[in-house]
Amino acid sequence: MKGAGMVTRFIPIPQPTLLVGPGSSARLGQAIAGFGHRKILIVTDSIISKLGLLNGLTDALKAGGAQFVVFDEITPDAPIPLIQKGIDFYQEHDCDAIVAFGGGSSMDASKAIAVAVSNPKPLNQLAGYLKGLRAPVKIYAVPTTAGTGSEVTVAAVISDPVNHKKLVIVDPRMVPKMAALDPSLMTGLPPHITAATGIDALTHAIEAFVGNWKTPYSDGMALSAVGLIFENLRTAYTDGKNLEAREKMSLASTYAGFAFTRANVGYVHAIAHQFGGLYHTPHGLANAIMLPFVLKFSHPAIVDRLAQLAVAARVGKDGESDDVLAQKFLDAVDQLNHDLGIPTSLAALKESDIPALAKAACREAHTGYPVPRYMSQEVCESVIRKALPKKEVPAPTPVKRRKTK
Repeated sequence: MKGAGMVTRFIPIPQPTLLVGPGSSARLGQAIAGFGHRKILIVTDSIISKLGLLNGLTDALKAGGAQFVVFDEITPDAPIPLIQKGIDFYQEHDCDAIVAFGGGSSMDASKAIAVAVSNPKPLNQLAGYLKGLRAPVKIYAVPTTAGTGSEVTVAAVISDPVNHKKLVIVDPRMVPKMAALDPSLMTGLPPHITAATGIDALTHAIEAFVGNWKTPYSDGMALSAVGLIFENLRTAYTDGKNLEAREKMSLASTYAGFAFTRANVGYVHAIAHQFGGLYHTPHGLANAIMLPFVLKFSHPAIVDRLAQLAVAARVGKDGESDDVLAQKFLDAVDQLNHDLGIPTSLAALKESDIPALAKAACREAHTGYPVPRYMSQEVCESVIRKALPKKEVPAPTPVKRRKTK
């Protein structure tokens, strides 16, 4: 962990110029058009393309005389073969910059393409910390969900379909140069995606705040994110057209991204990555399911930090004891998940898979994450086991009583 900590804690990490508010994606297009790129690759998915969400950006690029092409084949948990297709598309069209437009998968695929184009070797050899010698091509970002924070982070998570696992590429030079947080692009998100991505952002903030690599900067960003999420996520979930709630959730996701880029994450992510690799569980949903279980395990070691989170979330007040505040925060996370319809179990999870899942999660966490309380493999298995689908107990058959004469 020490080596990984040196990367995220002490080396300079660039921060993108942020454009915030309705229409900011068009303003980003105006800015990019003035940068003199030869041709820009827009990386997105087919749904975003069909819905016309690209129009503000692309109209601005056209008006500014910028050349661009669209690669709209990204799928959830973009696998290596698909990313290779994107690399080939970039080179075929002689591009020199990328706009990542979409959710976490589009962001991560764009980063992987950017690194691989500059460092032509197999993608699995680029996984890890600073494996590319040459700087990635320039990236700009337009997130369409408020969850991953990938528009400001140093990491990209991609899927290895052969080995059924997630690979993480880490390089501070992948951070986008500019990003647009445009809430008008998010008003059509289905409630379940709003919920899962929102808890994804909450998980980033919490794990950054309670881990052992926290800094005053990461703490400030994490606490701000938690406050915004508890204040706005329910509104964004129930009233998806509410631009103010959408914008504040976008900011929360970005602040959480700043926080975990410096302070990293923990067991929730380590376990969620295994669920994604084996079962293709959406990352935000996997985080949302595991967050309460991991927090309850970590509770004895982080009472004071949970207490501060309770105050930031406005579910407790200064002056109450740390023990009381910590329990209030745990209860508030449970209640938020319940209000957002987050399931308490993972339907795909199988008992027979748990030992391998726990082994891989522990390997990831213990070699890369500053966890606040250590899990043995056996303990990790028991925590994952809490997410097993609940078996339905059949109702007892009514006993017919004999009529007495």
